[in-house]
Amino acid sequence: MASMSVSATKHTLIPSLLQYSQTPKILFSRNLSIVSRSSKSNFYGLKILHLPSLTTPSSSSSSSSTKSSIFAKVDKGSVPPPFTLKDQDGKDVSLSQFKGKPVVLYFYPADESPGCTKQACSFRDSYEKFKKAGAEVVGISGDDPESHKAFAKKYRLPYTLLSDEGDKVRKEWGIPGDLFGALPGRQTYVLDKNGVVQLIYNNQFQPEKHIDETLKLLQSL
Repeated sequence: MASMSVSATKHTLIPSLLQYSQTPKILFSRNLSIVSRSSKSNFYGLKILHLPSLTTPSSSSSSSSTKSSIFAKVDKGSVPPPFTLKDQDGKDVSLSQFKGKPVVLYFYPADESPGCTKQACSFRDSYEKFKKAGAEVVGISGDDPESHKAFAKKYRLPYTLLSDEGDKVRKEWGIPGDLFGALPGRQTYVLDKNGVVQLIYNNQFQPEKHIDETLKLLQSL
């Protein structure tokens, strides 16, 4: 009787243990997603963002990934990697085209989100000040050219918006994300007329401050 009881217990426990061990794998192997349309925060209107599958990295890989996500590849005093991207009209625009004049490049998460709209309109409202300083203003996000065109038309944006689909330039420049990488970072660069970075400003939650900081720097060049 004892052996039968042990055998029955064994057969009962094994399936339940197997189920328990498999459940986390099923849950965590799926890409997590954040949909923020129901939110009233600055992230309202962001498109679905996918996080990589959660794994348990080794201490060495964890350390290296942490460093790469925190430390930007483009530093003050450096010349950033070149790029060519489509603007809101579908035309190719290269970074080299801006050489000879200061340029403000601001990377933002997405068209139409409240924070990004506020930032875009603040650049619009101060656009004459940027022109007076002899600087170009360029916004960059992962949205496609059609989205940029609608966004620029809706808010009467007088400057160029570039489409970094696949976040290739964002990755090459080493722009850190926010919320553990779930949200693309909001980072602004000011390049002087020689294409050298003179300012890097990161502030996800106060988008208007990007305008104040860049104008302050431009007036000192």
